[in-house]
Amino acid sequence: MSSEVVFGLHAVRTLLEREPARIKTLFVLQGRSDESLQAVMALAKAQGISLQACQRKRLDDMAQGVHQGVVAECKPLPIKDERDLAKLLSELPDNPLFLILDGVTDPHNLGACLRTAEAAGVVAVIAPKDRSAPLNATAVKVACGAADCVPYIQVTNLVRSLQTLQEAGVWITGTAGEAEASLYQARLTGPMALVMGAEGKGMRRLTRDHCDHLVKIPMAGQISSLNVSVATGVCLFEIVRQRSAQL
Repeated sequence: MSSEVVFGLHAVRTLLEREPARIKTLFVLQGRSDESLQAVMALAKAQGISLQACQRKRLDDMAQGVHQGVVAECKPLPIKDERDLAKLLSELPDNPLFLILDGVTDPHNLGACLRTAEAAGVVAVIAPKDRSAPLNATAVKVACGAADCVPYIQVTNLVRSLQTLQEAGVWITGTAGEAEASLYQARLTGPMALVMGAEGKGMRRLTRDHCDHLVKIPMAGQISSLNVSVATGVCLFEIVRQRSAQL
């Protein structure tokens, strides 16, 4: 069976708390004994997970990123697809919120979007299988544990999945710089999915055509657009604000 790595204190701790059975071996920096790492090691020992102390170079080679002294070798996350979306739709909570990423290919942006999505109460992040960032070690690290909390569902046909969401009573709100309605003027309550497009290109035409309405983030400066993960945070927390105002 193939393996993948999860690295960084937050990501590894969340994995230990939520899916310890995925971890094969936990590699820790030899000689490091600070409180944060000790807490992670204690969790691993309580779960009966093998611990191995090693030199920094080995961790650097395994992680290919900032590992903070801890790397977990683990079983890969199962790939979630249309079947998982169908199951989720059959047992939706009240007032669900989805995030759809159309053409976001940078794993750093994916990780940041997952982290923000988890904080905003998103039930799932959906993306097309083609032209989308993989849920790799970099994305998992940037997500700081959110990759184990929020399902990342990759679908073969995004338009068909949008239609499936609409049939389930989910309102599709797309974001586009040329939209007439401001994010702050739109009604963003009730069951809904927020669609974010790739930086520069935005949403693909077919995705745009299947949105129920479009909104834009008003920009006061000279820069015409935001990084997609920043824009996602702005939009998601405007949705959170509107929903909180209804309580």
